[in-house]
Amino acid sequence: MNRSTRIVAAVLGVLFGISGLSHGFFEVRQGNTPTEGLLIDAIHPSMQMWAYGGETAFTLIPNFLFTGLAAITVSIAIIVWCVRYLDTRHGASVFLGLFVLLFLVGGGIGQIAFFVPGWAFATRINKPLTVWRRILPEGLRGPLARIWPFTAALAAVLVLIALEIAIFGFFPGFTDPDRLLTLVMVLLGSALLLFGLSFVSAFADDMNHNPLPLNPSVAR
Repeated sequence: MNRSTRIVAAVLGVLFGISGLSHGFFEVRQGNTPTEGLLIDAIHPSMQMWAYGGETAFTLIPNFLFTGLAAITVSIAIIVWCVRYLDTRHGASVFLGLFVLLFLVGGGIGQIAFFVPGWAFATRINKPLTVWRRILPEGLRGPLARIWPFTAALAAVLVLIALEIAIFGFFPGFTDPDRLLTLVMVLLGSALLLFGLSFVSAFADDMNHNPLPLNPSVAR
């Protein structure tokens, strides 16, 4: 098993499981009322704390209470799966399936940019990374392998800050809603790049710890 790759994928999954929980919480607070469409604001206008604080989501369930409960349930399943079962035979496939389901039941839209590449990297958890051994020369693997804990941690912090701003509209020194929205986009974009770097670094670390298989032609 590629332990470092698994940890980075799990961190990404747990973070967006938490994001799904927040969507579900605010949807439940809207009560047993119809959604009146596929695109909804998870946070009711009367509860929004800033101009762009609606937390837009997509749902197939035409009721705020039930879509919120579904989002919470799926989010908890994602968190548990990422922590306990991501390295199993069908770990990456279930990871993808749960996130697609979360998207369909009001768990948020922005997560798509993260869970799709997260799934792609997670499919390498139990692979010998043969292609990446060709891409990353041995001389580069050593320095690169050391940075993934720091880049993954920084990416996680940026996502959490972006989530806080998206809900509460607060960041020190920022009061203009448009600037806050731009900051959220910058934070999420930076986090996405850092997660990509974290996965490549984790691959390098896993290659250093796991020898090349005897029959590398069977792997990717």
